This record gives sequence, C-alpha cells and structure tokens, in this order.
Amino acid sequence: MKLRHILTICTLLISSSVADASPERSPEAFILEINGVISPATADYFERSLDKINQFDTELILLKIDTPGGLDLSMRTIIKKIISSPTPIITYVSPSGSRAASAGTYILYASHVAAMAPATNIGAATPVQILPSAKPIDKPAINKDKADKETKPDSPIEVGDAMSHKMVNDAVAYIRGLAKLRGRNEEWAELAVRSAASLTAEEALSLNVIDMIANSQADLFRQLDGQTVNVLGVSKVLKTSGLIVKEIVPDWRNKLLQIISDPNIAYILMLVGIYGLIFEFSNPGAILPGTVGAICLLLALFSFQILPINYAGLALILLGIALMIGEAFVPSFGVLGLGGVIAFIVGSIILIETDLPGYGINMGLIAGFTVSTVAFFILALGLVFKARRNPIVSGIEEMLGMECEAIESFSKQGPVRVHSEIWTARSTMPMEKGQKARVKAINGLILEVIPEMSKENSL
Repeated sequence: MKLRHILTICTLLISSSVADASPERSPEAFILEINGVISPATADYFERSLDKINQFDTELILLKIDTPGGLDLSMRTIIKKIISSPTPIITYVSPSGSRAASAGTYILYASHVAAMAPATNIGAATPVQILPSAKPIDKPAINKDKADKETKPDSPIEVGDAMSHKMVNDAVAYIRGLAKLRGRNEEWAELAVRSAASLTAEEALSLNVIDMIANSQADLFRQLDGQTVNVLGVSKVLKTSGLIVKEIVPDWRNKLLQIISDPNIAYILMLVGIYGLIFEFSNPGAILPGTVGAICLLLALFSFQILPINYAGLALILLGIALMIGEAFVPSFGVLGLGGVIAFIVGSIILIETDLPGYGINMGLIAGFTVSTVAFFILALGLVFKARRNPIVSGIEEMLGMECEAIESFSKQGPVRVHSEIWTARSTMPMEKGQKARVKAINGLILEVIPEMSKENSL
C-alpha cells in the first residue's frame, strides 16, 4: 500500500517537472492591411482590430499599406491608435509598386518602425481637399540636390486665403510633431506637405524618412529581429524569430461600412430614398416604396455624416428635384424643368467636397440619374397628375351630375334608372313617369335629384 503511494507521488513530481520543462509559447504577430483610399471604414477596421489584438500578448503588428491618401479625420483616428498602442506597429509599404502618399505619409511617420519595399514611394502629403485654387510657383517643387532636400525646403504652394494657410500650417505642425516623436527627418516632412514632395524607397532611407528597406515580409522580420523600439516611453527589443503570424481581415460590418461610405453608393441611396418617399406620398398605402425609400435615405444620411459633404450641393439636388416636380404640376413650357435639371447636375458634381482620388461621384452615374430623373418626374409623374385631373369614370362619385329617369310617378321619393341600374331617388318636386333629372348628391343608397323641367312646363 505504501509502495503504491510512493509511486503516485513520483509520477506527479515527474509530470510537474515535464510541464515546467515544456517550451515557451511562440510569440505572435498580427498583419493588418490598408489598400486604397483611407476612409471611415478603414479607420473603423484599424481601430477595432487593434482593440482586439491588444487583448493578447502580441510581439508586433505589421501594417501593410498601399494608399493614394484619404480623409484627414480617418487618418488622425488611425494615428491616434498607433501612438497609444502598447504593441509596436511596423508599417510596411508593400508590395513593390505600392505607395504611401498623402495620408499614408503621416501614418508611416507615426509608426514605431517605417519600412518600404523596393520600387515604392512616399510623399505628396499636401492636403489637396483644402487647396482648390492653389497655384504652384514657377520653380521646381523639389531641388535636385539631395542635400538641399534635407536641409532647405522649397517655397510652398501659393495659397490665396487665410483659411488655406491655417490648414496647411496645421498639417505641417502635425507631421513635424510625428517626425520628432519617432526621430525622423522633420525638414523633409514639412517639404512633403508644403510642396507635395515625393521620394523613392532608397531616397527615403538615405534622408532618414524611413528605417529600412525590405525585399519581402521574411526579409523585414529578419531585419527587425533584435531591433529596439520605443513604445509608450519604454524600450522594447523585438524578437521575430519563430513568430506565429496571423492576419485580420475586415468583417461583414466593416465591408458594409466600406460599401455605403463610397460616394457613388451614398449618392444612389439618397436618390432611391427620395424617389421611394415621393412614390409613397403620391400613392398612399403602397408601403414597399416608402419602406425601401426610408431605409435608403437613412443609410445615405449616415454616409453623408462621415463623408466630406458640400451642403450647398445637397440643397441644389433637392431644389432640382422640386423644380422638376413643379414642371409636372405647372405648365411652364420647360422653364422649371430645365432649371431643375441644371440645379440637379451642378449639385451632384459639387456634392462631395474633396479632390481626393476615389472620392468623387462618377460623371456617368450623374448623367444616368439625371436622364432617369427627368424622365421619371416630367413624364411619369406628369401622366399621373394629369390622370388625376381627368373626370371620374367609375365608382359612386362618377354618378354625381348624371342624368336619371323616373320609372314611375312619385311626389317625394321613388324609383329612378341610372346606368341601367334602379335606385331610390328623393326629389323636392313631384316627378312624372319618364321625366329626367340630375343627380345632385348621394346619401347612402338614396340619390338626391333635381328634376329637369320639360319644354311644356317651361312654357
């Protein structure tokens, strides 16, 4: 009995020592990707992914980026998450042929480690959406001498109003602050904003804009191994050997947000919503058009809330639709209709208040909806409203004013024939058999009639 207890204790000790000697869990790295225009959907994807990743013991986060730029508010949301992240974020412009332009430049500067693949570029960080009338000066924006690039920024783009100066200076201060935080080239950062300067990967490395050039993800991890980065004021040595790499892709919520935040989709949702409500109001009880219209309009309003909308453009679109409806009611020989078409087109063109690539409304889409809107309001609704003005040809209301004939003589109430139907009629005067009368009103199943005087009686 004692021997069995001794064996049990030995077994437990051996199991415990084996467990203690088990290898440590391999570190994890998560991959996020930003491809295309940086939008509210991009910021939502990045923000929620980081919140999820930071719940685990993560060695690093690799952010692969290829973007022409994006919205300022979305960019700043991403940068705030990068700066406050307890996990090092390595931004990698990849694959070859990609770029980190405009907003991508700010994100690269904010990252703990900035890397680029060969044949990629960075720069052109001027906030173009606030410079519609900017005119470049005659001399080149970038000096050919690299030393001049690093130490002496060129003259900025000439801007005509104080508000534009204010916005540009704000962008310059922002990117210089990021450069100082990460110990990168502040002078070139300002040059990228004021003169839209751009660099290749090799030039960026030589000017201390980025930290390294990597031919592939494996090469990047090899170079990162043993690197020291500053995370929230604490130095951390990266260990990339044996990393377990996981990728986080956008979920259905983010994909839906990406779809409805597309300016073209938001434009379609708005018009479908307006059409649906108009159809519902003109045909009460249809239900389906009103339901679909309300949903589409609410989705469009949500999109407009997160997009840079020009409210003058939105007002012109609504005015154009109102004028085209007015053309259906009031014969203005096309004046209202033409004005409505012009207002609709101009409003559609200026609806999205930015010059960022990918954030305009397609001209073909505007042309298609203009033609269909004109056809719908001027032709279809015109026919509906004209039909409503025609005389009633069916139902009880159609009997008002109709001629009837007394089937037999009566003094106050008796039978009459209307449309080959026999009705009870009430008259204020006696009626003879065969005498004609006109229906004045209908009270339930009794007709109020006015007898027609015969020629003999009139004489």
